[in-house]
Amino acid sequence: MRHKHGYRKLNRSSSHRAALLKNLSIALTKEGKIETTLPKAKELRAYYEKLITKASPGDFNAHRAIYAMLQHKGCTQTIVNEIAPRYADRKGGYTRIIKTRMRKGDAAPMAIIELV
Repeated sequence: MRHKHGYRKLNRSSSHRAALLKNLSIALTKEGKIETTLPKAKELRAYYEKLITKASPGDFNAHRAIYAMLQHKGCTQTIVNEIAPRYADRKGGYTRIIKTRMRKGDAAPMAIIELV
């Protein structure tokens, strides 16, 4: 039973799951909108909104915290200097998930996740 369990495993080891969320976050930062499976999108939403919340002060410690999670200098700069100030007056809900289709090969539910 997984009552009160905090995250989705996504059929991956913990290191693989961490790498997946990092790469999806980097792609979302660069593109602004990506298409992925619905469970990955729902898990990415929680991860990415925590990134934006940590980046909101915009100081050196925010840069350091975001870089520790992403290990990508360009995306760290973008999140702290451009994306987080855009949502300064907002208390969460920085992303939107739109269900799109069923993938043809394995009938996985697909979704678009984008910044609001």
